[in-house]
Amino acid sequence: MMNFLVKTIANAGALWVAVWLLQDITLTGDSTGKKAWTLVLVALLFGLVNFVVKPVVKLLTLPLFILTLGLITLVINALMLLLTSWLADKLDLSFHVDGFWTAVLGALIISVVSWALNLVLPDKD
Repeated sequence: MMNFLVKTIANAGALWVAVWLLQDITLTGDSTGKKAWTLVLVALLFGLVNFVVKPVVKLLTLPLFILTLGLITLVINALMLLLTSWLADKLDLSFHVDGFWTAVLGALIISVVSWALNLVLPDKD
């Protein structure tokens, strides 16, 4: 349970950094508390998308993965971020990613920040 909580916090932090750095990734809300709650919910949604959908997409794109020497992972991560944005819109969460190239850059930022936070944060269950 603790590992799940740590990964969710790391995802929320990584998403916050992407929102902070990129103007086309938006998070709106009336107050800071509402924005933080929305960010945690989006982090949970992002984790769920990465847990359920991403392995299937990676399996289906295995030949492209081999052909591009893994660079297709950037595109897959961007598509997962766009899917999270679309689902957040359907769930009436105020998180939006505007455009594919913004999603590519956002996914790169989220990956790097999440990796760094997972190194720093404890990993025990």
